Amino acid sequence: MNSMIIEYKGEVIRSEVGEMREKKYEAQNRGVYMFRIDDERLIDATMAGGPARYINHSCDPNCSTRLVDSGPCGDDKKIIIIANRPISAGEELTYDYQFDIEDAADKIPCLCGAPNCQKWMN
Repeated sequence: MNSMIIEYKGEVIRSEVGEMREKKYEAQNRGVYMFRIDDERLIDATMAGGPARYINHSCDPNCSTRLVDSGPCGDDKKIIIIANRPISAGEELTYDYQFDIEDAADKIPCLCGAPNCQKWMN
């Protein structure tokens, strides 16, 4: 429990660039794999990322995310995925995406199937 499983890797970009890329990826009918670090930066794992980008959402997750300081002065940030509980071999890894509500009309349905499913991811 609380053990690091994997780092969410990708290209660190400004939020404005992320918004432009998201529109471009969606226009190309491509999956979008982005993770917000803070209000100004995010990690774009869509074109160059690690396997953590494929971890699915669940309302009853077995993992969570943590923002950790890195770099020589601690001014860089990394996102790591950690275990919430013991995880069996072959068990799917999941975490709560905690999407912000950007537009009530753009609610994203949740299909996780957990008994406590909130029905929406944002």
